[in-house]
Amino acid sequence: MNIYYGTMTSKGQTTIPAEVRELLNLKSGDRIRYINRDGEIIMKAKNKRAIDLAGKFHDPKRRTITLKEMDEAIGEAIAAHVNSAG
Repeated sequence: MNIYYGTMTSKGQTTIPAEVRELLNLKSGDRIRYINRDGEIIMKAKNKRAIDLAGKFHDPKRRTITLKEMDEAIGEAIAAHVNSAG
């Protein structure tokens, strides 16, 4: 586990350490999310667009499916969820 430190100014501003900026690929103007999870604060970069994820989840071992097959699978999952809730 690596630990990085920053200092807060009197205006509540802080500089994100260079190592963290590099790890999160942060650039000027990027938005940052702070998530409170049971008293632990998690910082996440919100600098990705959906198009940036294109190809990231590709699995060459898995066959591609049609939109119709995808719609059917989603419908089946919804039906199973609704039936299990009742």
